[in-house]
Amino acid sequence: MKMISRRDFMKASAVVGAAGVLTACGGSSSSTAASSTAASSAAASSEAATGSANVGVCIYQFADNFMTLYRTDLEEYLKDKGYAVTIVDGKNDQNTQTEQINTFLQQGVDVLIINPVQTTSAQTIVDTIKPSETPIVFINREPEKAVLDSYAGKCCYVGADARQSGTYQGELILETETQGDINGDGKITYIMCKGDPENIDAQYRTEYSIKALTDAGKEVECLYEYLDNWDQTTAQQDVANALAQYGEKIEVVFCNNDAMALGALQSIEQAGRTVGKDIYLVGVDALKEAVQNVVDGKMTGTVLNDDVGQATAAAEATQLFVEGEDVEEYYWVDYVKVTTENAAQYL
Repeated sequence: MKMISRRDFMKASAVVGAAGVLTACGGSSSSTAASSTAASSAAASSEAATGSANVGVCIYQFADNFMTLYRTDLEEYLKDKGYAVTIVDGKNDQNTQTEQINTFLQQGVDVLIINPVQTTSAQTIVDTIKPSETPIVFINREPEKAVLDSYAGKCCYVGADARQSGTYQGELILETETQGDINGDGKITYIMCKGDPENIDAQYRTEYSIKALTDAGKEVECLYEYLDNWDQTTAQQDVANALAQYGEKIEVVFCNNDAMALGALQSIEQAGRTVGKDIYLVGVDALKEAVQNVVDGKMTGTVLNDDVGQATAAAEATQLFVEGEDVEEYYWVDYVKVTTENAAQYL
């Protein structure tokens, strides 16, 4: 049997389900709900002088593992629709992104797709764009519902419910042989590697991973929470420090994304610890390296943050705006738990 790549597998699934995503998932009115190749904004993708629409895409930072996958998919799907696409790198600086948005407005783009640097700036972004009546598709970082409401009919959010990803992380630990309590003392002791504190995904993954444990009746103890801002190197250093300080007391390492989990794994192995034997490690995104580690037993599990599904939904929402069709306020794409049993299909 011929094996297909994770991207081809997910793309096929996303194409089949795209219409469903834009109907069944679109009606939610609740406000719910990742360094590989770095690139400069000077090397931003600017393609096709022709097309039925001009689409400006603002990515918070090209040097983000997950958003690298996402923007590659998104560009492909938008071009498949015949649109001219320009994608710019906000370099994790809101002032830079704001300037880029203003440039797009001066150019008269038909739709703006925005992955905000700071969700707290989302209302200012809307207020800046609103006079032009340019539609906005927010992606990946969820604004407050009031922000979307303030530009009703011309603004939507496409993403995944980060509470689900956190819950799945906790469930991955509960599904282990010891349910996270490796030393059998009746308490799960853990450290947490957190992403950007302003990012709702980081907040929810932190909260709901532990909530899954306590909802299952488990006693937990947080030894330390590290602010690693999605970064692999920072997480590696912090986990090394934690292992030196807390040693065998650490039973679980939770990471808000796979980049930090990969850094954590380096320090875990350097400390002579073995995942699955005397420590557990979970991440989010299902990056290729992380999935391979799950297959190899070097990570307990990860959670698929479906870049293909989200990029497909974002492209479909953009098309609705271009064609003047009604657009829902929210479009949700489910996360998927990745374990040793199913990891190969995502590799």
